[in-house]
Amino acid sequence: MKQRINQSDRIDALYCRLSRDDDQEGVSGSIKNQQAILEKYAKDNGFDNPRVFIDDGWSGVSFARPAFTEIMELAEQGMIRTLIVKDHSRLGRNRLIVGQLMEEEFDRLGVRYIAIMDNIDTAKGVSDIVPMQDWFNEWHAKNTSQKVRNVFRNKGMSGLPLTTVPPFGYMKDPEAKKPEIKWLIDEPAAEVVRRIFKMCIDGLGPTQIAKRLKAEKVMTPSEYWASIERKAAHLPATPYNWNPAAVSDILARQEYVGDTINFRSTTKSFKNKKKIERPQEEWQIFKDTHPAIIDRETFALVQELRSHRVRPTRTGIVSMFSGLMYCDDCGAKLYYSSSNCYQRDQAYFFCSTYRKESSNCSAHFIREKVVYQMVLAALRRIFKMISIFEEEFVDLQMRHYGAARKDELAKKKRELSKAKTRINEIDRLIQKSYEDNAKGKITDERYATLTASLETEQKSLKVAVPEMEAELEQQVDKTEGLQHFVEKVKKITDLKELTPELVHEFIEKIVVFQPRYVDGQRVQLIDIYFNGVGIVEEMTPEQMEEAFQTRLKAEETKSKTA
Repeated sequence: MKQRINQSDRIDALYCRLSRDDDQEGVSGSIKNQQAILEKYAKDNGFDNPRVFIDDGWSGVSFARPAFTEIMELAEQGMIRTLIVKDHSRLGRNRLIVGQLMEEEFDRLGVRYIAIMDNIDTAKGVSDIVPMQDWFNEWHAKNTSQKVRNVFRNKGMSGLPLTTVPPFGYMKDPEAKKPEIKWLIDEPAAEVVRRIFKMCIDGLGPTQIAKRLKAEKVMTPSEYWASIERKAAHLPATPYNWNPAAVSDILARQEYVGDTINFRSTTKSFKNKKKIERPQEEWQIFKDTHPAIIDRETFALVQELRSHRVRPTRTGIVSMFSGLMYCDDCGAKLYYSSSNCYQRDQAYFFCSTYRKESSNCSAHFIREKVVYQMVLAALRRIFKMISIFEEEFVDLQMRHYGAARKDELAKKKRELSKAKTRINEIDRLIQKSYEDNAKGKITDERYATLTASLETEQKSLKVAVPEMEAELEQQVDKTEGLQHFVEKVKKITDLKELTPELVHEFIEKIVVFQPRYVDGQRVQLIDIYFNGVGIVEEMTPEQMEEAFQTRLKAEETKSKTA
């Protein structure tokens, strides 16, 4: 049974609201000024049970405001007699919700609503002009929101970071003056970031990294910030409780290489503040705006590792080759299995298609240790060749690449040229069709059919041309990829064993062929695709001997000349 409330006990709610945008209104719109006006009005007009409710820093578009929510909860209990505001816009700037409150909710709850400056009093009836005021109030909110967005965008396009809180590992420069914002490396936190990237390169996933940090009692970002009193944070009940999602976020943040990334996200509208993630091509990236914690090569390597990330097996083991192994026949990835192995050297890869349906492919079974031996041997041979015959090696790759791609590139260039010519030709055909239609040479129906067909073709070509240009550019860039590959090889003096970092730095993918049997012996072939160069053409012993003899002759000629 609902409790009966005396009229004398019901509250006269004096509601004050000020958003950050309303700060521009100065003293006249301040909370203090609103409160003074409301209290004087209540006293002069016999509202004998006043209580002030304040929402400071809350937009009128949203109605999920603490003080307003409290008023409505009390109203549901029958405790609110009157709701008084300085002006109607203080109630809110969303015309749909304000209209529902005025026309339905206040009447249902028995609440008298008064907006002093706008001469609104529901006890005297509501003027037809009030909905127009609601339209204007919402327009003001929309207009202000757009101005704020413009200021925000101008700031973001200038290269200043839009985030108010620097990522874990950085801190704001206390000596920097507004609007300039500088980030400095926060060394204790930065060291944790470096460790996280190092553990990822070593083959650990976010969950494994989080467990290790927790076991070593490394403070989480919130705990660290609280310890240095940088940020008031709600500390978790369990200390050092690293979340795998937090680790993933750190591994994905390009800010750690020294770049500012703006416009990662937006909101749907000035009413709907739900966060919407933008596609990466819409981000604005400003390079080298602050000191780097992670070098660019390490960051790129981690992104490559994570693009091939796989879940650990039930034993918790992740192979350094996981995510790189592919089936030659069906093109699917090879699964890694060590769950039934008591010894690591028994772990193996097999085709994922075969696992799902054995009739669609064969197992392409290959042991991990065999892959390790074959990759190590291939890298040692190539590294040795480059160290001794660098020029000859590069020349061989270019000739091999040229022979295989020359016709293909020429064909693609012809297709691109033809597409561009056709786009221009269609413009002329559409113009001629328009002239013929105007002169009565072709009917309106025929003109509509022709132009629709031509515009569809042209639209398709305009989409294809950038793709073709990008593909050609990628093919040309392989010469640069080869040089970069050689430079990376020259940094390694002695290759004794493989590491996850080394494997992912040099290898793009490994394609496994179905095993063959030659003279009763099982023969397993693989193709190793190297980053930036694809399959490497290795020098034969004859080519090495020829290169060696050429060098000897060159040295002899040089000696005789000297």
